[in-house]
Amino acid sequence: MIFEVFRQETEKDYHTHVGNVHAPDEEMARLFAQVAHARRKPANSLWVVPKPEIEEVDADDPGVAMGGTTQKEYRWATNYSTGRMAEEIEESEAEQAEAESTRRRRTEGRQQGGDD
Repeated sequence: MIFEVFRQETEKDYHTHVGNVHAPDEEMARLFAQVAHARRKPANSLWVVPKPEIEEVDADDPGVAMGGTTQKEYRWATNYSTGRMAEEIEESEAEQAEAESTRRRRTEGRQQGGDD
């Protein structure tokens, strides 16, 4: 019987398919999976699953709805035009810089006038 093996490298990682083992029963499959897929590489856990038990859901199957069926384009930054906003930001920054420059000149003028 064929068992598919999924390995999780660290506790925070997802399990990823790393291969399969041929074994007469589940106990031997777990042992073979440990030897073949966790002995040399770091592994936090293994999923050992009989291949016939794995179900596939295909996006082309009738009645199946997978990602992209709802309108969530507002989540993508590429759908927003920032040209005008960028111009407004540049204008605002230029106004702020000019106001800061004016404030500094006035402050320096007062300090020089007060020193006399």
